[in-house]
Amino acid sequence: HFAEGDFERYGLRRKLRRGAVPSRFPSSVRAGTGRAPRSPPAGSAVPPAGDHNYSLQGQRAAEPRPPQQQPPAVGRCGRAHRRRTVPGILRELAEKRQLSEEIVSLLQAQFSDLPRGLHGWRRMADYSPEMKQFACLLHLYHIKAYDYLRKILPLPHPYSLTNWLSNNEAAAGFSSDIFLRLQEKVERGDQAYCYCAVLVQDVSLQKQQEWDPQTKRLTGFVDLGAGILDADEAPLASEAIILMAVGISSPWTAPLGYFFVNSTSGHFLAQLLRQAINKLNNIGIVVLAVTSGASARGAETARVLKISIDPKRIQCTFQHPPGSAHSIAYFFDVCDALLLIRNALQCFQKVERLGDTVWWQHVVELAALREQRVLESCSPESGRAGSKGSYHLKVNPATLLFSEGVAEALEHLQKLGLAAFQNCSGTVKFVRLMSSLCDVFYGRGPYGKEPLLAGNYTKMSNLFDEAKSFFVNLTDSVGRYIINSKRKLGFLSFLLNAESLKWVSSNCTCPEGTPSHHCHTHAFSLDPLEQFLRALQQACGSSGSPTCTVFQAAYHKLLASCSLAPGSLHSSGNASPWDISLSRRRDLTLGSIRAQYHPAPARTLAPEYPYSAGLILPSSALSNALTDLSLYTQSLTCTAGWVAEQLALDLQCEACLASLFEADESRLRCRSVLYIKKLGGVSVPSASVHHITSISEQVLNRYGKAGGANKNSKLWHLSLEQKVCQELLGESPLFPSLTNHLFEGDLSINNHYTVLVKEITRCYLNIRTNPAQHLNLKYPCGRHRLKRLKGKHLFPSPLGSCQSS
Repeated sequence: HFAEGDFERYGLRRKLRRGAVPSRFPSSVRAGTGRAPRSPPAGSAVPPAGDHNYSLQGQRAAEPRPPQQQPPAVGRCGRAHRRRTVPGILRELAEKRQLSEEIVSLLQAQFSDLPRGLHGWRRMADYSPEMKQFACLLHLYHIKAYDYLRKILPLPHPYSLTNWLSNNEAAAGFSSDIFLRLQEKVERGDQAYCYCAVLVQDVSLQKQQEWDPQTKRLTGFVDLGAGILDADEAPLASEAIILMAVGISSPWTAPLGYFFVNSTSGHFLAQLLRQAINKLNNIGIVVLAVTSGASARGAETARVLKISIDPKRIQCTFQHPPGSAHSIAYFFDVCDALLLIRNALQCFQKVERLGDTVWWQHVVELAALREQRVLESCSPESGRAGSKGSYHLKVNPATLLFSEGVAEALEHLQKLGLAAFQNCSGTVKFVRLMSSLCDVFYGRGPYGKEPLLAGNYTKMSNLFDEAKSFFVNLTDSVGRYIINSKRKLGFLSFLLNAESLKWVSSNCTCPEGTPSHHCHTHAFSLDPLEQFLRALQQACGSSGSPTCTVFQAAYHKLLASCSLAPGSLHSSGNASPWDISLSRRRDLTLGSIRAQYHPAPARTLAPEYPYSAGLILPSSALSNALTDLSLYTQSLTCTAGWVAEQLALDLQCEACLASLFEADESRLRCRSVLYIKKLGGVSVPSASVHHITSISEQVLNRYGKAGGANKNSKLWHLSLEQKVCQELLGESPLFPSLTNHLFEGDLSINNHYTVLVKEITRCYLNIRTNPAQHLNLKYPCGRHRLKRLKGKHLFPSPLGSCQSS
């Protein structure tokens, strides 16, 4: 209907100009005679009602369309079409099990005002909002039923539904503003936005019906973007489906939209993904990959998209549009797959592969390993010949299960001769294999951030072949193959991801000849979307499931500040992607495994420790002068050690946790097993932790005695933290062991270095200003405490390297 001048061209893409008006019509339409066209001859091919038949070739193109009053599929259902109604057709589909009873009931309850007869639908000049809702709901929930009804009713082409599922102002559906901003970047020639991956994930909602005074409508119901389904019999929404686009060669993220649903299926998610891919293709962005969770719903979505995870014939791509030459790779989330593999090992307890045995008990024994005292002769410089210094062997609870650190720890404990870790070579081999796979998919370790480089690609392919051989030959204790058991999804997910990553690196050409090794592998996990969900949860203001109204308000707030710039944190919260990855894998740490088998006891302190801490709680200006200075310094070290132990309970980073203590690195340089020095029952802190607490004490003594300030207020604490940071500026570098670690993740203000300094300062100041709450002191200060400690040194040995320079 449009002339050639009504289109704009962008390379191989052509777009209709804004404001273009249709001006080309077939002769039968221009004539305007008003006479009904004659019926087509018997046996001729008749196009569906509402389609263009004037484009047919030869004599058939000159024939007018069949009368609108007669449906095209005559006799297909065995009834006279003038007697058929829309509810009757829906009921027939339900009886044939082509449509669920739940959907039929919802359609009948929500769209009772629509014309029941077929002639009423054909007499409408335009689609009403109810008809748009009806079409979108039917298409998303059951595409085959929609295609069947489209032969009878004048329903639009599925591509037309994409616009009906779009909204502005952060309403449910696709975000028109985000797609418009992405289109502007593509039209400006920004090549970083030409390729992307699409992520999909669900968020649980609290079922609650609410009244919106602005729209004067009830909320809390299912909303797919075409309008709220608010009938009395309509179900309340129980979850939100969120879609996000992530850059492949540049770390940009764009939340594409969300949908309120009551229950979802693989068919529903597959249709949503295809609609999102259509919208991205329409603005010039090519989708290379899709990622979903490694769950029953994700596996069903993959099957609907014709993805095969059978290890004998893995099909890692699907065609979009169906039947076209363009393929899209499919990934399962790596973190979900790791959890499934952990569950499989925990359930089977023992798996075997070609003579190698993987024992889950080795991991349990490692996680539950108690602190063991190791005596070390003191150096001659100590002046106390024959005395012993005390080191304690301790497992780092922040160590990830499938990491090189766990493999090295098992080997080290086996060399020490511990009976529980003998014959663990098979477990070490499996853990090391899983660690290498994680390094590839997270872009870390020896593969770096560009695992698809020519040299790395060869190593990566060999690793994938080794993993496939290992997984396929794994058997349980009775010889049954794990790959065929009910615990197979985690292993199959890694095999599918391996094939998909090889396909992406082999078949995708980045813009302007940029090699494909610049692809960021983190774009193929759900970590970027999880980062957005964390910020969304913070905006909701509660840790529980939000209602639809609260969710929508929080989403609107994030969308208003969303920036599509690479690496922007406006829409992703303050946490770095690596921190989000560590947080998601918290259930895969040795600490979480220990908690399953040996719940943590109540936090108790050595009976003499609170009294030593009481020394640094002066009640008057003369307290410091009347106190033994050596005892005061030792007490400060003791408090710093207790601060380190408190922070170690919550830290999720293995390297940062190890940096809190003074450890003997000459025995074992990996951070999964630590040799920590202890004095008087308290862990000796590292020099950096001791230095930060010393500066904090100086600031507190200098500014804490000023009157007129509420010393329990948050503002006063923040002012002290600020002064501590100012004192630390220009000092010698802290945490020298973390120099390389701090640059492994994305650069941001809240990196691990600044987080450690702030948390140490905050914890120490809280103890000093409120000792009774943190140390459980019955008498936090006063002469009774001093009398007990006077002349008694709890730590006779010198502080050594813990003294600040």
